[in-house]
Amino acid sequence: GLFFSLDMTDYTDSVRVACYLSTADAKGLEGVTAGQRLRVGGRMEYDSYDKTGGMVFRPTGFSAVSRPQREDNAPQGRRTELHLHTRMSALDATTDVEAAVRTAARWGHPAIAVTDHGVLHAFPDAMSAQKKAAKAGTPIKVLYGCEAYLTDPARLPAEGKKGRTPSNHIILLARNQTGLFNLYKLVSLAHLEHFNYHPNLPKDLLRQYREGLIIGSACERGELFSAIVAGKPEEALREIAAFYDYLEIQPLCNNEFMVRNGTARDREQLKDFNRAIVRLGRALGKPVAATGDVHFLEPEDEAYRRVLMASKQMSDADAPLPLYFKTTEEMLAEFSYLGEEEARRVVIEDPGAIAALCEEVVPVRAGEYFPKMPGSAEELRALSEQRAAELYGTPLPPLLAERLKTELDSIIGKGYDIIYMIAQKLVERSLREGYLVGSRGSVGSSIVAYLAGITEVNALPPHYRCPQCKHWAFPDPTPADCGADMPDGVCPACGTTYIKDGFNISFATFLGFEADKKPDIDLNFSGDYQARAHQHTIELFGEGKVFRAGTIGTLAEKTASSFARKYLEERNRQPTHAEVARLVSGCVGVKRTTGQHPGGLIIVPHDRDICEFCPVQHPADKSGDIVTTHFDYHSIEENLLKLDLLGHDDPTMIRRLEDLTGLAAQDIPLDDPDTMSLFVSPKALGLKPDSVLGENGACAIPEFGTQFVRGMLTAAKPSTFDELIRISGLSHGTDVWLGNAADLIKEGKATLKEVICCRDDIMHYLIGLGMERKLAFTIMESVRKGKGLKPEWEEAMYEANTPGWYIVSCQKIKYLFPKAHAAAYVIMAFRIAWFKVHRPLAFYAAYFSIRAVAFNAAAMTHGPETVNARMSALKKQSERTAVEEDELNTLEVCYEFYKRGFTFQPMDVHVSDATRFTVEDGALRPPFVSLPGLGETAAYDIQRERETDRFVSVEDLTARCGKVSKTHVQQLLDEGAFGDLPLSTQMNLF
Repeated sequence: GLFFSLDMTDYTDSVRVACYLSTADAKGLEGVTAGQRLRVGGRMEYDSYDKTGGMVFRPTGFSAVSRPQREDNAPQGRRTELHLHTRMSALDATTDVEAAVRTAARWGHPAIAVTDHGVLHAFPDAMSAQKKAAKAGTPIKVLYGCEAYLTDPARLPAEGKKGRTPSNHIILLARNQTGLFNLYKLVSLAHLEHFNYHPNLPKDLLRQYREGLIIGSACERGELFSAIVAGKPEEALREIAAFYDYLEIQPLCNNEFMVRNGTARDREQLKDFNRAIVRLGRALGKPVAATGDVHFLEPEDEAYRRVLMASKQMSDADAPLPLYFKTTEEMLAEFSYLGEEEARRVVIEDPGAIAALCEEVVPVRAGEYFPKMPGSAEELRALSEQRAAELYGTPLPPLLAERLKTELDSIIGKGYDIIYMIAQKLVERSLREGYLVGSRGSVGSSIVAYLAGITEVNALPPHYRCPQCKHWAFPDPTPADCGADMPDGVCPACGTTYIKDGFNISFATFLGFEADKKPDIDLNFSGDYQARAHQHTIELFGEGKVFRAGTIGTLAEKTASSFARKYLEERNRQPTHAEVARLVSGCVGVKRTTGQHPGGLIIVPHDRDICEFCPVQHPADKSGDIVTTHFDYHSIEENLLKLDLLGHDDPTMIRRLEDLTGLAAQDIPLDDPDTMSLFVSPKALGLKPDSVLGENGACAIPEFGTQFVRGMLTAAKPSTFDELIRISGLSHGTDVWLGNAADLIKEGKATLKEVICCRDDIMHYLIGLGMERKLAFTIMESVRKGKGLKPEWEEAMYEANTPGWYIVSCQKIKYLFPKAHAAAYVIMAFRIAWFKVHRPLAFYAAYFSIRAVAFNAAAMTHGPETVNARMSALKKQSERTAVEEDELNTLEVCYEFYKRGFTFQPMDVHVSDATRFTVEDGALRPPFVSLPGLGETAAYDIQRERETDRFVSVEDLTARCGKVSKTHVQQLLDEGAFGDLPLSTQMNLF
């Protein structure tokens, strides 16, 4: 419900109040946006007192009525706003671009421009808003542009103020598609080559890419306005103005700060500045446009911008600056001092003429633009058919032959073979270099992906196959839900033990029944190998064709709340819940920075330029080799190929375990009973259940080692590999386990095998009930995205005899994990768990080296008493930081390590590795980096120097290892790492 403070001593059952909605509140009211002021009527129930003493009421049965909207009632023509900033003008504007476009369309404005400071991030949303307006019957033209930072190298002083490059503001509008390309090119170069506090745009560069652009003189920080204020002669003003396609003037209220700071004498002089620009425009035959320099939509929204300005410690944060979106009537009134005819011209006619020059441009192209790889279709077909024959012989099993044909026809027919072959080549290279690759998402649903070597998940139903003579058997009915759970079998043809395989996953989960779903192949490379995978992608497609997928970081509710509270407190205003919520609602979603997807790569076809699709930049405006898409990657992932090549710890753990033991992880049986027993009991580890580790042995096992999932294991008691997959699905879903499946299992309404665990479960279950498969697929897709069920779908489910609890469960789900993803994760996790049982020291060495980010040798390598004491201290804390939580998790693993009878060797400057735990004489020796504050640079310095020559004293090490500080030396001394090396009494460590 809505919560808001009312300062009243008594109340009746019917009251009407004004309130503001938070983002979360707004989601529940159709047609209402966050921050919208409402009149709320209805019966109010007393709920509680808030901390400020005001009474907090909960409305029940309320009705929301929007306050009267501002209207544009100009009788003869409507204006066009050519200067508008959205939330993407970093911490400077709060205008929601969709709301601005919708408002302008409702007002009957012919067009509206989007001109953020130096960036074009809002373009995709502006395009979407334009489409919605047209669909609503209020079409409007969107003009795509930006307010750039123009520099003139010929006029720069020797050094900019505080290192900043002096710049003037300038407005760029794309006149046509060529202009849009040039705009993207200019913004890219400004970010990549000329960034200095701002993405600066050299004038010579603008001249080079001017075609298709309309250039305006901008605000008071523009070159022309500044020259007028400086009193430059007429000839100089004409020379400056000649560069621009149109000149800009703004309301006096926009520039009144110039009077306050002494730049202008009074409002009359501000009028003279604008009159001078109008005079120049008329003399040179250039349009003059009156713009609002819009930074927020409604007058009262100024409060939000003040919070943002204060967060940047702007001295004039509280100065009145009504930069709201003005109606035609308001703008005509603002410029009435020019005379009625001239006011109409600058407010309506000239801006309208400029907008009319602009063609309808498309900032985000429609259609798919995939790179080419000659022969990819033929190669994929040959590769998968050859591998199928190698595994199953010829002729192929009918079920496999039919599915292989269906998949290949769908994949190649849609042109998706290129996606498969890129993934195949990347995975093949990684395997060749000794690193397994885990698959993510639904790609494991494809038998072609399995046969091509992209995934280890075999999507066929559970079956047997002989590695010797290729004999196969698909039991019907199947004795288990996945191959690993089937009973052992022997090939009747040659007596060889069968391989048990198959996870029973439908291809439709990946590509849809009609191949109408774009495949998304996500891969987990070892974190040690990820950079090489990215480089290999560049080698495949060439420099300038591979970019990191960009992201846009916006103000979250927590940060916005902090800004709002600080703003109010600094002004000695009590930060009540209602006022904070109001301010937060207007600040959430404002751009703060840019970033990059952790592994996403965007591929541009060899015959295309990235600027045909979007600009590019460095993430967070920092220099370096990384170049990202300027638009959030979600805006363009339907147009350009996106690869997710992520770094993950599991493949790194597997590689380390293989190096330590000489065993091949892929040879580990997925039906090992001792390993399976870990998920219900620690007996295979030689332990009994206790209060620290709980009732099972899953501590430190990927996917299953957290307290939350270990609790799920205790509740569900899995005994099969398939049940582990189901638990993985449950743990990765949202609103799938707690308050849903957990209750159903506890209440006896359903078993682990019956509850919804993965998205595939829904489709298979409904098809099994006789529902048409396309409808079953549609329901699955809606539920797995958290969109629930339509009434007609519920009716169809009831008609198919779907239990009521199942339908309710579907309605609760917000996100569902794909079964193929869960299977891939569990395969990796089970292999690592096998090492925990059968090669424990290798397991702990790999875990502490790779996953234990909070390992502290001083607290963890000196016996169980030290570990228990630190663990107890942390658990007594009412709150723990993220670092302390990581430390507590690592302490639990150390606790188990000691309980199993293992110990640590002391650290030694002549033996310890820089970064890895090593196995020595039945114990582990910690690396140098396990000391807090001793980083890899110092650790490798010690390792490198000792390989050159043995250290003869502590002084010798400090003299030769320049990266090792006195603090590091003291830490090493405390750990006894110097052994019997002498320490001079003259050596001063402090």
